[in-house]
Amino acid sequence: MKNLFVGLLGAFALFSFVATSAGLWSLDGAHSRLGFTITHNGITQVHGNFTKFNMEVTTPNEDFNGATITLNAEAGSVNTGIEARDNHLRTADCFDAEKFPAISFKSTSVKETKTKGTYAIEGELTMHGTTKKVVFNGVHTGNSKNYQGAVVAGLQVTGLVKRSEFGMGQVSPGLSDEVKLQADLEVVKN
Repeated sequence: MKNLFVGLLGAFALFSFVATSAGLWSLDGAHSRLGFTITHNGITQVHGNFTKFNMEVTTPNEDFNGATITLNAEAGSVNTGIEARDNHLRTADCFDAEKFPAISFKSTSVKETKTKGTYAIEGELTMHGTTKKVVFNGVHTGNSKNYQGAVVAGLQVTGLVKRSEFGMGQVSPGLSDEVKLQADLEVVKN
């Protein structure tokens, strides 16, 4: 009888751990940035970001292995710090934000690599009306608690995309086709 009780207690403890470690995480927009860098004339890095975006992460266990990630950004919220350039990026020459207002990503696989806390994030990126399979690198930079006592996690996601693969032609003669993406994200466990 004692062994049965200990076994049930152990099974309950394991179930409780799994149930509390899995979860839904939402973006803390005040502590997150969705940015990009593109090379100009082969010598200068031009930086920008999207000021309006949201993200949700669903985790099946205590880490981000096997997570599902969805991210949506408003193409019209592109910001490089120069109004004339931003207005041009919103036109049909680039994002065509009026016709294609959303940029979205949905993961199909999130797998931890050989280095603990780093992940290969595969998924589908939709931009400018075109969807392509992409692979990004993810790093879980740690957990903490916010001022309200909620559990928060830091994530950094990086990768490369080619504008031409999304139907974005030559925006400016000096811009590279390759764009570096970097998202520095803080997510809050709901």
